[in-house]
Order: sequence, then C-alpha cells, then structure tokens
Amino acid sequence: MRALLVVNPAATTTSARTRDVLIHALASEMKLEAVTTEYRGHARDLARRAAEGKGDIELVVALGGDGTVNEVVNGLLHHGPDPVRLPRLAVVPGGSTNVFARALGLPNDAVEATGALLDALREERERTIGLGMASGTPGTEDEAVPSRWFTFCAGLGFDAGVIGRVEQQRERGRKSTHALYLRQAFRQFLEEPHRRLGTITLEQAGADPISDLVLSIVCNTSPWTFLGNRPVYASPKASFDKGLDVLGLSRMSTPALARYGTQLLTSSPERGPRGKHATALHDLTDFTLHSKVPLPLQMDGDHLGLRTSVTFTGVRRALRVIV
Repeated sequence: MRALLVVNPAATTTSARTRDVLIHALASEMKLEAVTTEYRGHARDLARRAAEGKGDIELVVALGGDGTVNEVVNGLLHHGPDPVRLPRLAVVPGGSTNVFARALGLPNDAVEATGALLDALREERERTIGLGMASGTPGTEDEAVPSRWFTFCAGLGFDAGVIGRVEQQRERGRKSTHALYLRQAFRQFLEEPHRRLGTITLEQAGADPISDLVLSIVCNTSPWTFLGNRPVYASPKASFDKGLDVLGLSRMSTPALARYGTQLLTSSPERGPRGKHATALHDLTDFTLHSKVPLPLQMDGDHLGLRTSVTFTGVRRALRVIV
C-alpha cells in the first residue's frame, strides 16, 4: 500500500526524535512518502494532490494537531466527497488537544496511536464519517467566501473570539495550554459587547428563526473539546454518523456564565448545558447563522476572521477513516 505521511514539524507534543521513530514504524508496514509541511496550507495542498491521483496514494496520514487534520481533510475533499475513490485518512495526534483523534477513540499519545493505527490497518478497520461544511451565504457580503470543511466543530461569536485571542498569544511566544484558553475565555467575557443581547440569528427551512444568540457552537461529534483529559460535551448527542448539532446561548451575564460554565465542566454523554437561555438542536442538515455585526468564526480550533453570515451543511458519509 502506498501512503503519504503529512508531518507538521511544529506539532506541540512530539519531538523530532519521536517523529523519526513514528515515520520508521509506519514505513516498515507500507510504502511511505513522508513530507514535512513548510507553510500554512501546505498540508491541504499535499492532500489535494493525493486525492487527484498523483502518486497512486491509498492512505493519507496526518501527524499533527487538529489544524493539520483540518488542512488534510480540506485537501482530500477539494473536489467534493467520494468515499469510494478518495484515499483513506489516518491520524497520529501531535497537537495540544487532538479533539478529532480522541473523538475517533484513538489514544492521545502519538506512539500509542501509531501502534493502534498499524493494528487497524492489519485488521482492515475503518469507518465512513460525516463532516461539516461552512460556506458564504448567497446574497450576502460573505457570498464569495470559499467553502471549508470541518471535522468536529465550528463556532460564530464568543468561542471563536477566544480562539482568536489564544492565537494572538501563541504568536507572541506563549505555549498553547488549557490555562491559556481559560484565561482568554475570561478576558473575552469581560470585553464581550453583546453578552446581554446577542446579534446572531439561526435560520433553517421549515422552522421559526432563533434570534439574539450570543454564542453558537456547531458540533459534528461529541465531545466538543477537552480540558486536559476531561471531555466537554456542548452537544452530547452529536455524532459522526448524523448531521450537525448546535448549542446556542442567548445570555452571557455573570450568573449565566457561571451556570452554563459549570454545566459544561460537569457535562456528560447523557447531559449537556440546559436552561431558558440555552438552545440545543440535533441532527441538522442545512442552516444559516446571521449576525447584525461582523463576528469571529472558527473551525476545528482555527480562527478564520470576521463574518456576518455563514451557511452550514452536514454531509453524511463523506470520508473513510482508519480506526
């Protein structure tokens, strides 16, 4: 089997020596081409060439964090989903959180995950998962924004603002830690101008609009994220086998933040955030988030700038993944 290994040299939890060991282990089981990424978007370009049949690649392995995985997925699906024809995807986690890999049930340790990957290949274990896609809404100023796939989550508003703050801190040399995320979430709350009256409206065919949302988290699987080894369930029923789930909050006063923050920290596969200011929607195929003012957008933990309107689509059975 011919495989392409896409290696992010900046992966936060793997050293150069560890990556060399993992490459050697994978190369012992397949005809492997290992390429180290050199610029933002390089992983996407490599995966796109593999999807277009260059090199007869049957498997693309992403060694890195959720950002690397997202780029690889967008490269593989550049011309649209085709699970039968496209190379399969495998993931070796190397980031600080690795939500996608862990949601698939893979170990969070890169060495253990490599062993699990090799076992899965020998036993021919794979599954076909659904993905989310976000695109500019026709008839709006964001209409020309390119569509982009995401694997586990997206968000318009508060959570995307937190991610933007974290990225700014990382550009200044700060390490990506869970404490950093919590500090930036608190600062985002203090400076959030729309926390009492939100600007987001969710629209879907055949249903009344849901307006005045401050926060909107779109989940393609559960958990939504991890704090260390603690899973956080914003939408407990979200699944790779269904459409998209949404958690929306219409109030972020100090009492509301304390209540919903506690509910998130104590959430479980059976119970997520709830209350009169919380909206939970399950298994959606198509919907749009509009905002009265430009708000930050994130997908798979990557800040994508400001948007006023984003259309989301849940695409079932989009990509084969080694598990």
